[in-house]
Amino acid sequence: MRATLALATLIGLSNAAAIDPRKAEPLYKIELAPGDVRTVTEKEKWALRAEHKTFIDVTDLDEPGFSLQFLASFPGAVAQTSAVNALIPKLSQTNLRSTLTEFIKFQNRYYKSTYGQQSAEWLFGQIQSIITANQDSVNLRSPDTGRAPGADDDGSGTVTILEAFRVLLTDSRVSTGQAPNTIEFHWYAGEEGGLLGSGAIFQKYKQDGRQVKAMLNQDMTGYVKPGTTEVVGILTDNVDAGLTAFLKKVVAAYSKLPTVDSKCGYGCSDHASATRQGFPSAMAFESTFDNSSPYIHGTTDTIDTVNFGHVLEFSKICLGFAYELGFATTL
Repeated sequence: MRATLALATLIGLSNAAAIDPRKAEPLYKIELAPGDVRTVTEKEKWALRAEHKTFIDVTDLDEPGFSLQFLASFPGAVAQTSAVNALIPKLSQTNLRSTLTEFIKFQNRYYKSTYGQQSAEWLFGQIQSIITANQDSVNLRSPDTGRAPGADDDGSGTVTILEAFRVLLTDSRVSTGQAPNTIEFHWYAGEEGGLLGSGAIFQKYKQDGRQVKAMLNQDMTGYVKPGTTEVVGILTDNVDAGLTAFLKKVVAAYSKLPTVDSKCGYGCSDHASATRQGFPSAMAFESTFDNSSPYIHGTTDTIDTVNFGHVLEFSKICLGFAYELGFATTL
C-alpha cells in the first residue's frame, strides 16, 4: 500500500514537472498591452525583446487604473526664448562625445550585472561633478556578460540630458532655486528588463501623492539613417496629447530640425511608466521609429554610429523644455 502511494506520488510529481518545468525559475508578470498580461521567465523576457516586442514588467507594480493624477494646462507658446537662447551656445558636441566615449567602455550596462552597477556609479559621479534621460544597455543574446556598448541605446539619451543638465545649472535663476516648478533629471536602470527603474519611481511618486506635471523622455537621440532627412521623431502613443503639442512648440523654437509623428508601441520606453501611473508624458526620438538604429542590443551599437550634431539638437530640446516648464506659471 505504501509502495503504491509512493509510486503514485512520484508519478504526480513527474507529471507536474512535465507540465510546468519553469516552476524552478523565478517568474515575472509582464504587460504587453493594457489587459494583455503574461507570466514569463527571465529567458522568455529576453526572447520577447529579441523579437522586438516591448512590455512593462508589472511584477512589483500596483494596478494603476490609468487615470490622470494631475491635469496640467500647458503653455500655448514658449515664453523663455531670451534665457534659453543665451544658454544654447554653451552646449558642446565635444562634451557629448567625450562623455559617451567613457560611458561605452563598460562591457555592458545590464541592470543585473556588475557592469550595470559600475556604470551607474560612474554616471552618478559625473552628475555629482556637475552639481557638486533608459542609462542601461543590454546584449540580448548574453545579458549578464555580453558586450553591449549601447552608444545609441541609450548612451546617446544619457549624454543628451546630462549636457542639458550641465548647462541648465549655469543659469543663475535655476541654480538659486527661483524656478516656480521643481525640475528633476532622471537616469533609469532596468529599461530593457521592462521599464523597471522608471516603473518603481513613478509608482512611488503616485503612492506619495507627488504632483508630476510633465515628463519628457529622451531615449536614443544619435542615429540618422543614411539617405534620410534629419528629424525629431515625436511619439504619439502612450503619451499626453497636450504635453506632446507643447513639446512640438519647444522643438520649433529651439531646434533646427522638423518634427515627424511616429509610434513605438506599448511599453517601448520609460515615458510609458509615467503614463501608466497617470502622469503626463512625452517622448522625443532620433527619427521615425522605422528609421531608428538597426545596430542596438549587441556589439554593433558603437560610437561611430552616433551623429553628435544630431544629439546636440536633442540637448537643445531638453534644455528648452526644462527651462520653459520650470518657469511656467500656468501648470
